[in-house]
Amino acid sequence: MPETSDTPNETPSENPVETLPMQRVAGATQLDQQLGALRRRLIREASQAVDLLTQSLDVLWASDREGAKEVRRIEKQIDQEEVRIEQECFRILALQQPFGADFRLITFSLKANSDIERLADHASSIAKISKKIESESPDWPESLREMGERLPMMCQELLRAVIGADAQAAKEVVKRDKIIDRLDKQTFKDLSTKIEANPTNASEYMLMYRISRELERVGDLLGNIAEDVVYLVTGDIVRHAPKPKKKKDQPET
Repeated sequence: MPETSDTPNETPSENPVETLPMQRVAGATQLDQQLGALRRRLIREASQAVDLLTQSLDVLWASDREGAKEVRRIEKQIDQEEVRIEQECFRILALQQPFGADFRLITFSLKANSDIERLADHASSIAKISKKIESESPDWPESLREMGERLPMMCQELLRAVIGADAQAAKEVVKRDKIIDRLDKQTFKDLSTKIEANPTNASEYMLMYRISRELERVGDLLGNIAEDVVYLVTGDIVRHAPKPKKKKDQPET
C-alpha cells in the first residue's frame, strides 16, 4: 500500500503521529482532512494507553501507591477520548459515506479505539490490584515478570505496525500473543506451587494471578488490533483463519 503524508510533497516528520500513512492519495477534500485528523487522534490515544500500561507495571513492581492514583487519572482521560473518537467516526460515516480503503480505515478506527480503551482499563486494574499487595518484596513468579517485560515491547511493535501500515509486522504481534498465553498458564502453575508451599500467603498469590489474567487480556487486545491492521492494509479478515502447522522444535520468539 503506498504511503503518503497528509499533504502532497511534504517531508516526512520524525513525529510518528505525523508519519501515519494515508490509505488514499491525499487531496484538499474535507474527507481527506477528516481522515488525517482521525488517524492522528487514534495514534495519540494508543500511545497514551501504551505509556499507561508501562506506568502501571512500574507502579506494580515498585509498590508505588501514589503512582496508582495517577494511572487512574490518566485512564479517565482515555475513556473520554475513546467516546470522542467514536463520535467522530460515526459523524464521518454519516456525512461523508466513505468507501473502499477509507471505509476500512473508519471500521479499523472504531474497533481499535474500543480495544485501546479496554487496554487502558486493564492497566488501571493492575494499578488497583498493586495497592492490595502488602509485602515490601513480593515473591513474583518469573513467568509473570516475563509477561510484564514482553507486553510493553509488543505494544511498541504494534504501534510501529499501525504507523507503517505493515501487515507482516502486525502478524508477528499476533504470534507473540501466543507466548503471553503460555506464560499466563505457567504463572498459574507457579503460583499453585507457591500456595502449596506457603499457604499463609495464598491471598497475595491470588492477587498475583489476577494480575496475570489482566496481562493475558492485554495480549489478546494487542492481537485483536494487529489482526485489524492486516484488514486495514490488505482488506483480508484473518481472524479465525486456519493457522499454519508449526514445525517440530521450532523456537518461539
